[in-house]
Amino acid sequence: MMSSPPAKPSATSPGSRLRLSEALETLSVSSLLSGDLDDDGDGGRGEDEEGLGDLEVNPYDGLPFSSRYYALLEERQQFPIWRLRQSLLESLESHNMVLLSAPSGAGKSTQVPQWCVEYALSYEFSQGLVCCSQPCSVAAVSLALRVADEMDLSLGLEVGYRVSHDDGCTPDTLLRFVSDTLLLEEMMSDPLLHQYGVVVLDELQERTVPTDVLLGLLCDVCRQRPDNFRVVLLTHPTLAPRLATFLGPSVPHLSLDSLLSDPPTRSQEEGGEVEEGSKALKVNRVETLYRELSSGKEPVSAACHMVLDLHRRGEEGDVMVFMASAQEIEECVSILEKECVALSPQLGPLRILPLHAGLGELTQRVYGSDPEASSLRENDSSECVDGSVLGAGGPRVKRKVILTDSLAEASFSLPDIRYVIDTGLQLKTVYNPQIRANSQVLRTISKHQADMRTQRVNSHLPGLCLRLYSQSVYDDAMREAHCPGVVEENLSHLVLLLKRLDIADMGQCKFLDRPAPEALMQALEDLDYLAALDDDGNLSEVGIIMSELPLEPPLAKALIAACEYDCVDELLTIAAMLTAPSCFMTAEPSREEAAVTHWRPLMHTEGDHMTLINIYKAYMEHNQDEAWCTTNFLNHAALRLAVVIRAELLAVMQRIELPVSPPAFGCQDNCTNIKRALISGFFLKVAHDVDGSGNYLLLTHRHVAHLHPFSSYLCRQPCPDPPSWVLYHEFTISRDNCIRIASDVHPQMLVELAPQYYLGNLPSSDGKELLMELRQSLEPHSYEQDGVSDAHSRTHGDGDDDGTHNQSGTELCVVQ
Repeated sequence: MMSSPPAKPSATSPGSRLRLSEALETLSVSSLLSGDLDDDGDGGRGEDEEGLGDLEVNPYDGLPFSSRYYALLEERQQFPIWRLRQSLLESLESHNMVLLSAPSGAGKSTQVPQWCVEYALSYEFSQGLVCCSQPCSVAAVSLALRVADEMDLSLGLEVGYRVSHDDGCTPDTLLRFVSDTLLLEEMMSDPLLHQYGVVVLDELQERTVPTDVLLGLLCDVCRQRPDNFRVVLLTHPTLAPRLATFLGPSVPHLSLDSLLSDPPTRSQEEGGEVEEGSKALKVNRVETLYRELSSGKEPVSAACHMVLDLHRRGEEGDVMVFMASAQEIEECVSILEKECVALSPQLGPLRILPLHAGLGELTQRVYGSDPEASSLRENDSSECVDGSVLGAGGPRVKRKVILTDSLAEASFSLPDIRYVIDTGLQLKTVYNPQIRANSQVLRTISKHQADMRTQRVNSHLPGLCLRLYSQSVYDDAMREAHCPGVVEENLSHLVLLLKRLDIADMGQCKFLDRPAPEALMQALEDLDYLAALDDDGNLSEVGIIMSELPLEPPLAKALIAACEYDCVDELLTIAAMLTAPSCFMTAEPSREEAAVTHWRPLMHTEGDHMTLINIYKAYMEHNQDEAWCTTNFLNHAALRLAVVIRAELLAVMQRIELPVSPPAFGCQDNCTNIKRALISGFFLKVAHDVDGSGNYLLLTHRHVAHLHPFSSYLCRQPCPDPPSWVLYHEFTISRDNCIRIASDVHPQMLVELAPQYYLGNLPSSDGKELLMELRQSLEPHSYEQDGVSDAHSRTHGDGDDDGTHNQSGTELCVVQ
């Protein structure tokens, strides 16, 4: 793309073309900085065609620019971030790494990657592709769509995206938007990222585990590739001071925050740049009001009433509502759709749009126009497709209501947002390494998050942020910043990846916030139990194979064990179904019995894991029919994703030449082998019924839990007795304390397949005593003592090594 294209297209003939290599030969950093292009770089062309700017063709595909390109260019140049363009390009000339901070909505996520493409392909640098990482996959896809449109290019060719289970790139894609998880996995095969010339690490303030790890690893890559590699770090101003201190004075810090916060003087307003900044300030004038909820009033109903009150005022402007979770978002959608039917005929259409990560590609609806609303408005209809709810007629204001969670705090900048309603809450999943379980915690957001939500106002009219909590909560109860992921998540998968990168100890890695030592110890211990580590603490052969599979370590180990038990085909299906979102639709309470009636024929007597195979097989037998899914209360999108995941896993196994057994589902031996393979990976997730009535004691941390109400053991008719021992996939400490996806197992399998854990490290309980008695009846006593002693000493030996390495935590990651 040219830096300063003409204001309008000229009379260039439609047949004129310019190859990418020819166009970029004359593109230099000096021309990028000055906004001009060389006049003498076109060799044998006539005088009128010597300047690259006169050609008015896109240098990336050789086609003439469309009229839409120029319209979008005018919009782009109004973004506040454009005032940092020249400074960024200058910094890239002389520095490996640049830190740039700007508020949400300033345009950094869409504009900076485009400037990096210009720099990466300029004459002075001319190194590789550009990669922009995002913490959220749906944000990466959304940005790729927008940037391809702004660059006047086709998505999937010159601009693409790559997220989990969806690759929209070709080998020649110049600008790639990727999830931070996949970029970290990409470093396993290419630790120095040789194919990239510039990497943009976006949304650092989100503090996800992969982004925090990439920050440390990319610092090391810059040291090893000083001449042909650049890193641009993008963050909200709230994290910028900490990052600047962390990176040191050698990394330049470009900040838009001061330019936007200082009001211009009368003399300054004569200049174009400051006028532009003044305009940005005017656009984002926001009044913040605090409204503490009365006792007993739920945030969901309060937010819905606030939306309806704002709509009844009849003033133009869209509304963005921040809820705590996706479940609350769907509740809010349901309430608003019902309430809008009774709105006054004088009110205009109210288009209700949910926005959360679980929606996948449907998140793009928030950018779309609403042609349905226009046609239905003419017909005086009361409700339209895609959640558009309309009034009955008269002069009305057309309004969008975006219902979202923390996803939209920094991503998905939307125009015309005038009102923000903030509940001040978020539902977080926090991992406790001591009990090896997640907890769902409803807690207040941080001050930084509250401020970012306020900045979502983006309107030419004065904005309003309604906070459904008191100012004392903001001042006293909210912490400054939210907790980083490295102190709240299970680190087993991360440790596995870093071991694959030949980083012997995470204690050596450079983290903005260091992980808790007990979390690292638990991760190493779990990998040791799974036989992923050798006696020296390095990856074993099993561990190397596990790191190749895009699965959590226990599921990867179960799939590898399936090779031994001749049930790979079935484990591939189970792994895909467990990795995809739940295939069961959440039915309204009045329709739950109808849903269970449709699920019952698919339920397997051997447990929920086998039920997943039944559902997948039925879905494939019905040719992946969406109508069949709807009729049976099944999630078509989740099942379609499971098909993709299964194909990916099969391709990986074939690539690394693991044996794939033919299907054998249906015979008893096959079901037993499936359970053996599952135990090989999930032996830490076993529960014992303590009283015969379905009260399960989880062996690892002695919590009492129950089967999920929709488990096959509770829904089949006649209802069977609860199994004595179950292996489960997931347990989360929440209001219901349910174990999900459970299958009964025989305790003899546990002592045969995982004696190291059950007889050596399992906490004392009635369940452990039963297993010990069973073991004694099966094996000689002396053999048992030797096995337990060896396992115990090996585990403690690894733990001591880890503690030693952790003491030298000031060293940086060395990518070998």
